[in-house]
Amino acid sequence: MTERIFTIEEVDALIPELSRRIGMQLALGVEIESLVKRLARETGEQVESLDPDPRESPAARGLRSDLRTSVARYEQGWRDIQSMGAIVKDTTMGLLDFYGRLEGRLVWLCWRYGESRLGYYHELDTGFSGRRALRTETRTRVLN
Repeated sequence: MTERIFTIEEVDALIPELSRRIGMQLALGVEIESLVKRLARETGEQVESLDPDPRESPAARGLRSDLRTSVARYEQGWRDIQSMGAIVKDTTMGLLDFYGRLEGRLVWLCWRYGESRLGYYHELDTGFSGRRALRTETRTRVLN
């Protein structure tokens, strides 16, 4: 396995920066949704492509350009978060997993935007609905 294995403490240390970055990502997602709606109103059509359309009005071309720029920033923002070692599970709620060890087995350490510290894990074959709280005694042990 080439993925990094995190301890609880390592994930906790990342949370302030992750919170800042994900907050920006969520705000950018709202901005993108707004641009899509504005472009759809301007063109009278559903937005299916970010490619320039020379037949569109200057206003629509400008919105489409803004949308392309915002989408590129959004995608790069999630790649930057992944480069910190996180596995992005849900971009709408800022759900991240990190590989960790619990009682000798590999698990997902599971953190969601808005949580002040790492408090959950789940097995590799389960998702968010399988999250279980990290017990206080588990939080004080090194997981590696």
